Amino acid sequence: MSTWDLSTLLHGLHDELHQQLELARKSMGHPGSKGDASEAVWLELFQTYLPKRYQAEKAFVVDSLGNFSDQMDVVIFDRQYSPFIFTFKEQKIIPAESVYAVFEAKQTINASLVSYAQAKIESVRKLRCTSLPIPHAGGTYPAKPPIKILGGILTFESDWTPPMGTALETALIAKDGCLNMGCIAAHGYFNYDTVAKKYDYAIGGKPATAFLFKLISELQFSGTVPMIDVLAYSKWLTA
Repeated sequence: MSTWDLSTLLHGLHDELHQQLELARKSMGHPGSKGDASEAVWLELFQTYLPKRYQAEKAFVVDSLGNFSDQMDVVIFDRQYSPFIFTFKEQKIIPAESVYAVFEAKQTINASLVSYAQAKIESVRKLRCTSLPIPHAGGTYPAKPPIKILGGILTFESDWTPPMGTALETALIAKDGCLNMGCIAAHGYFNYDTVAKKYDYAIGGKPATAFLFKLISELQFSGTVPMIDVLAYSKWLTA
């Protein structure tokens, strides 16, 4: 009989992430270094545990009109059907059609950082997404509408007491539903219920692991990104 224990493995995944985020917060004196370390911890989690059809990187997002988003700490995008990803001096640029989700990663959460994350997420959502009809053996499927890009915030701690109470909800509903989900690794995670149009909060337990599972579930229901019109981008070769 196997001596593996699933509960121990899942608890250990959260504990490892928690320890890494705590170490970044307490041991690094420079704010920029702390931020870089936190981003790296979240990126490693997603790169390791998300299904391989998804990829996670720090990146800019671009559309076929030449518009760019702000730089996002975490962009989760399609790698199975994405025809191109630009890389220049380690800076990654991803076409808007390929994006499933974007996140801001911070040391802590407060009203200012929630507002900051909301604005950065909107810089991605306002980009234009092309979509072509999909050929198949029996004909052609209609062009698929662009998917709703998930947006969220990832932190270790909260500046509020309690960390996931009225203050957090007030900040979130200032732009209701703009942040679909978020994780405060030391305390819990939240998710926006699009049917009930309200936020649900999961407090305590092993938040990082629970959040990872919730994110994977949300990505599954997002389906597949639309078929990108590559030629819409090629016009910039003659610009």
